[in-house]
Amino acid sequence: MNLKEKLSAPHFWAFTTYFTEGFPFTLFRTVSSVFFRDMGVSLEGVGLTSLLGIPWIIKFLWSPALDRYATKRKWVLAMQAVLVVIMLIIAVMASTSLAVPAIAALFFTGAVISATHDIAIDGYYMEALDFDGQAKFVGYRVMAYRIAMMTGTGVVVTLGTTLGWIIAFSCAAVVFALFFMYHLFFLPEPQIKTVGFSQLFHVLLRVKALVIGTIFAGMILFVKWVIHTPFTQNLAARLPALHKLGFAQWAGILLLLGLLILALFRHSIRRKLEGSRDSNYAAAFLTFIDRDNAGIMLTFIITLRAGEWMLTTMVAPFMVDVGIKVHYGWITATVGLPASIIGAMLGGWLISRYSLKRTIWPLIVIQNLTNILYMFLAFHLQSCVQLNTGAAHPTAIGSFNLLLVASVHGFEQFSGGLGTAVLMTYLMKICLKEHKAAHYAIGSGLMSLSGLFTGMSSGFLADWLGYGWMFGMSFVVAIPAMLVIPFLPNLDAPTSPSALDGE
Repeated sequence: MNLKEKLSAPHFWAFTTYFTEGFPFTLFRTVSSVFFRDMGVSLEGVGLTSLLGIPWIIKFLWSPALDRYATKRKWVLAMQAVLVVIMLIIAVMASTSLAVPAIAALFFTGAVISATHDIAIDGYYMEALDFDGQAKFVGYRVMAYRIAMMTGTGVVVTLGTTLGWIIAFSCAAVVFALFFMYHLFFLPEPQIKTVGFSQLFHVLLRVKALVIGTIFAGMILFVKWVIHTPFTQNLAARLPALHKLGFAQWAGILLLLGLLILALFRHSIRRKLEGSRDSNYAAAFLTFIDRDNAGIMLTFIITLRAGEWMLTTMVAPFMVDVGIKVHYGWITATVGLPASIIGAMLGGWLISRYSLKRTIWPLIVIQNLTNILYMFLAFHLQSCVQLNTGAAHPTAIGSFNLLLVASVHGFEQFSGGLGTAVLMTYLMKICLKEHKAAHYAIGSGLMSLSGLFTGMSSGFLADWLGYGWMFGMSFVVAIPAMLVIPFLPNLDAPTSPSALDGE
């Protein structure tokens, strides 16, 4: 094996591709808020940086295009080249008088490109590896993504706040360019036959495509408008829980409603699609839902992380009220991060070695046992919570209790890594061959839907019942996902049959 073959091995590009997926996400979602605040932008203005997350919420809308036109490798390289240019322009403009409004526009453009880049990488990963390989390298994906996030929040932010943002964004561009050059020369090209890039531009210029794009844009603006109408605001005043539902939450809810409508009319829609030459876009959504036991599949995807969302939302407040907020940083960095990476890598290896069907139940049970451990931990430290909640100078909880908290947190991150491996593997398994990128984008969008409600309710439950019983309730919320596991179809099948092939 020559040097190029060695550098083209999945052990390298599985890491580099997911580093380049996590790095721009962190840059545009997290670093942007620090930059704007450092530039003197008001807190209200900094809060608007949350809008930069919109492209990742609605990326499923254009994900079918990446399955239809060009190859995933070409999409990856094209998006990375554009991102390098955007980072360089941001660096050049970081000290100009127009920095804030101009860079805000560049950040949003970069967010759209980055979300598209994510779709391409997820699709490439599934095309370049067979099912066993996909499961094997799940840990690499998680590790690379976490390291990318640390690089953004640690290195780039530190450079920006100490040496200046021109240097920070220039270094970010150089780092990303190095990964781009590696991918340009060493990223393999799976032999997938697709329509060329040029055809995409012809399609986008058609009147029909322009009308559809305008309708989608109008729908997005309409949802934004409805959220801020007096009626919605008055309704939210009577129902405080609605304050938690922003654009991202409504986008997820509308996605689920759209899929349910497709399920109701799937037979008539399928008949129309079979006679249409331009059915790729609609088929991507229809084939996701038009399969045996679709309801069980959706229930599993949506509820799998319900208990985890409910738990993790309240972990940080619990740490503060226990009285160890000064220790939370090192516990997360030195215990939690390595444990989550080890959990994801071990989960991927176990799934690859023993199959998803044999490992899914024990791995999910282990993940949800964390909720029970936190329940016992909260009851054990209940007196500390009562003593330190709201205290300006918290009372020390003792070395043994601190070690106990760190151990439980480490197990939480480890078991969460196991659960992440299961979820990633299952999402890849349900992606049909002709719609890999679109199906993964839809599935990952639905994945976070349960967090809208469980995370939203966790604070109310913690205030009403206390941390101990709230953590216990989070385990109860996780039960539906465990109950449907025996009924999940084709867990041993390396790929899923096409839903348009008939019943």
